[in-house]
Amino acid sequence: MKLHPPPVLIDTTLRDGEQAPGVVFSLADKMTICGMLDEAGIQEVELGTPAMGAREVNDLNALNRAGFGFITTAWCRALPADIIAASKTGCHGVHFSFPVSDILLESIGKHRDWIVEQLETLVELASDLFPFFTVGAQDASRANPDFLRAFTQYAALCGASRVRIADTVGLLTPNTTARLFRNLMQVDYTIPLEFHAHNDLGVAAGNVLAAANTGVNCFSVTVNGLGERAGNAALEEVVMAFEYGEKINTGISTKVFSKLSRFVAEASNRPLHAAKPITGEMALAHESGMHTNSIIKNRSTYQLLNAADIGRNDMPFVFGKHSGRESIRHFFNSINTEISEMDCSILLDQIKWQSENLKRAISESEILELYNQMQSEKDLLQSNTALVMQTSLSKIENEWLGH
Repeated sequence: MKLHPPPVLIDTTLRDGEQAPGVVFSLADKMTICGMLDEAGIQEVELGTPAMGAREVNDLNALNRAGFGFITTAWCRALPADIIAASKTGCHGVHFSFPVSDILLESIGKHRDWIVEQLETLVELASDLFPFFTVGAQDASRANPDFLRAFTQYAALCGASRVRIADTVGLLTPNTTARLFRNLMQVDYTIPLEFHAHNDLGVAAGNVLAAANTGVNCFSVTVNGLGERAGNAALEEVVMAFEYGEKINTGISTKVFSKLSRFVAEASNRPLHAAKPITGEMALAHESGMHTNSIIKNRSTYQLLNAADIGRNDMPFVFGKHSGRESIRHFFNSINTEISEMDCSILLDQIKWQSENLKRAISESEILELYNQMQSEKDLLQSNTALVMQTSLSKIENEWLGH
């Protein structure tokens, strides 16, 4: 992979993530999220959109005064008033975004010449108000390739610290992402390019890796992939794809991922899917008898991630229709209880039967209840058998004495 490690990650959970319909973060939420991002070692955070009003500006000021270790930026439309509002937030830098596709330009009644004229105006303003500024190419994946390349080159010549190439509607796939950036890389830029991926086709993390393979080194991400429609490239998925899949050190402390993911899910009122990669509740769960039999010996046989790497403990096995005897034995060993081969087989049959009928997993407490019930029935059977035998012996004895 043609990446210059470590990749630079720009977290935009508080800006693009909060743009997800119905999501609102309080200032306390933002402080907590920023604290965890700082703990993770994120390099840059896009804090919000100052043009939203005085409350947003006040929040951004408070976050900047908190003294986090990352660089902060404010997001702006390509308007002077937005950049002036951003200058009142205390952010280190500013990002302003241009619609570069014909469909978006037509929707706001603008044309390509307007972009060039406005870029020159905004560069002069941003340079006066901020130590650095970055420029965005919104809807780049639907822009004319030659115009996109010319726009990117001109933004670099005007002094932008970085140009963001945004797949605004999530149109790209790994193949088309690579093609887009290979086209852009025909120009030898003096600044880095950033890729902002959306997940409408479910391939945002894969698109990030494809962009990295062309030499792109900066990536926008959000916690849990939170964002408009199907969301953005997820911070935790992108990092673990680099770390585990590509063997590239991101410099991010991944042990914070589980608590960060849970907090953002709660604060955004967007519960995680149980099987969400990396941080979903069941992402490290196992039920299949064949799998659990091997996992007992070596967890890595059927599990890629080390739970401790993302701040989790290994999950106990799930018990249900697909369970095997080894997982039952393993469970009883863990609670220092012996179980015979016959009891194990009987209990497994009961677990499978209940799971199929209830259409769900069987909890450990339910397993113990089934086991205890089974033992009670055995004791009762043995007691009744003993009573019958005693009664029969007494009857025989009485008959013998009667003779």
